[in-house]
Amino acid sequence: MAITRDKKNTLVTELAELFGSAKGSAGAAYTGLSVADMQELRARAREVGVVIKVVKNRLVRVALAGSDKYKDANTDLLLGQLVYAFSDTDEVAPAQVFAAFARKHPGLKLTVGFDSEGLSLDTATVKALAELPTKDQLRGQLVSVIAAPLTQLLSIAYAAQRGFAQVLSQRAESL
Repeated sequence: MAITRDKKNTLVTELAELFGSAKGSAGAAYTGLSVADMQELRARAREVGVVIKVVKNRLVRVALAGSDKYKDANTDLLLGQLVYAFSDTDEVAPAQVFAAFARKHPGLKLTVGFDSEGLSLDTATVKALAELPTKDQLRGQLVSVIAAPLTQLLSIAYAAQRGFAQVLSQRAESL
């Protein structure tokens, strides 16, 4: 069933808002995925604050062309059936959601991405983004790097005290 022009205009406006507020977005080809699989993808995406949309590529092109930021974006990779993911909080979350889902569902393949500067990203770049650690993982790594010298200092100080206590204990036993 064809959708009306008003519905298309509403979708284009919604897409333009999503692209405008997104720090990162990604598109993935989906073939052979069932409705249940798509519902699972949406549920996983919602958990990390990612919005999933399935719309025609032509409507995405219209939304991008109407945006000042994305009007020069390359849309050559918008081919076939694509599902789009948007995140207004994390640049790599859309690509990571797709990559994690694609591990169990090989019918989903990352194809395109758009950054917050209005540039389109090719497939290789989107896949590289998907391999990056999340913000929480990076924060944990930073904390461990900052805490490592202090931890090592405390270990050395404790070892010195323990060694001194053992020497005194052995000395007391020998007397």
